[in-house]
Order: sequence, then structure tokens, then C-alpha cells
Amino acid sequence: MSITLDLQDFILRARVLKLYRQALRTARRAPTQPRVELQQTIRQEIEKNRDCQDKQKIRFLLSEGRERVKRLDEMLDMQGC
Repeated sequence: MSITLDLQDFILRARVLKLYRQALRTARRAPTQPRVELQQTIRQEIEKNRDCQDKQKIRFLLSEGRERVKRLDEMLDMQGC
């Protein structure tokens, strides 16, 4: 099965993958037990919207995701992780 992506789809997909990797890297800084839960939550959030085709919604979710990763990063900084 071959799926063809137009340029905009390709760029959005790349942004989603970048956010996913960034979120997982940030979660690695957390202590062991919360880290596992964070990684599961991150994966669930990505999977939940995997089949979304609405570009506007994807952009919104990316923006929201970046904010959440930023807050997580700041929280881990405050905790000294």
C-alpha cells in the first residue's frame, strides 16, 4: 500500500515526528516511574490522533503539544531534573 503525501502533508508529518521525539527526549529527564508514565501518555496522545486528516486540527494539536512539552521542560528544570 503506497500513500502519496503532498508537500503540506509531508511537512506536517515531519513536524509531528519532531514534536514526538522532542517530547520523548524531555520525558527522559524525569525520574524513573514518572518517566514511564510520561512516555506512555505521549505515545497515547500521538496514537489518538494518528488518523486525523484535518490540517487545521493537526496545526492546532502541534501548537498545543509544543506548549505542553515546554511546560514539562520548565517543570523538570524547576525540579532539578
